[in-house]
Amino acid sequence: MVPPPPANKPHVCLSTILIMSSMALMDAYLVEQNQGPRKIGICIMVMVGDLCFLIILRYMAVWVGAEVRTAKRGYAMILWFLYIFVLEIKVYFIYQNYKADRKSLDTIARKALTLLLSIHAPALFVLLAAVDHMEYVRAFKKKEELRNRLFWVVVDLLDVLDIQANLWEPQKKGLPLWAEGLMFFYCYILLLILPCLSLSEISMQGINIVPHRMMLYPILSLVTINVITIFIRGGNLIFFRDARVSGILMGKNFLAIILKTCSFVQYRKQLQRAPPGLAIELQKNSVPHNQAIPARPRVVVQNQMALPEVTGCENT
Repeated sequence: MVPPPPANKPHVCLSTILIMSSMALMDAYLVEQNQGPRKIGICIMVMVGDLCFLIILRYMAVWVGAEVRTAKRGYAMILWFLYIFVLEIKVYFIYQNYKADRKSLDTIARKALTLLLSIHAPALFVLLAAVDHMEYVRAFKKKEELRNRLFWVVVDLLDVLDIQANLWEPQKKGLPLWAEGLMFFYCYILLLILPCLSLSEISMQGINIVPHRMMLYPILSLVTINVITIFIRGGNLIFFRDARVSGILMGKNFLAIILKTCSFVQYRKQLQRAPPGLAIELQKNSVPHNQAIPARPRVVVQNQMALPEVTGCENT
């Protein structure tokens, strides 16, 4: 196995601190929700689980830090998937404990849980994307366009977490069991897959990154987040009289549908109107300015002699 290149130590330390602090806070919720002898058992279980996760993180964080200055984000996708997979399992048990103990209406603790998730998850995604470390993206305008596209991913993460937070924050009227389970696992799948998809678009383009060609994530997020969450919030508001439905994020969904639809239409028009040599020109502009394009060697044959025509094989 080839050892990874030298890792970016500040990036490794920051990602490790961010991940383990969020895990420790979720463990504190799980321990405080149990009393008596069960509390000791839960404490031992979460400590063993965190120790196993820390062993895996010890290698994953180093590999992520080693690729942060490159165009690859493979290990970053794996780390995000593992983090959300473990974190959401703990959130599920916290949510179930709140659901079982309906007499406990500790609004501050439930709101704090939502706040912690809405800070740690988007912060880790921004850290894994590491736009500021993309030294091969020389053009300031291109880097800002890439930041704007990743900002949409962060906003979509907050949108999904807001939908999921409706399950554990205090409700006047509870949702049916099937609706709660469907909502939780739908948000779980979106948190697992969509940020990984955004990181994969960065990896697929390599050093010749062209942000306006990253269209896969906007298309899927338009359907899975901006359209479907409108129906989820609308159903909670109309059928279940949920007064905590965020009208601001519903407005965000409508605006996102309009803006992304206009972007798709403009992109299609540009492709239809573009001359055949535009793709080559875009590829040239995406090459870093400090890298010279090597010239192809030219071979000139001065004395050309006619070769005799071979009519058969001499060895047969």
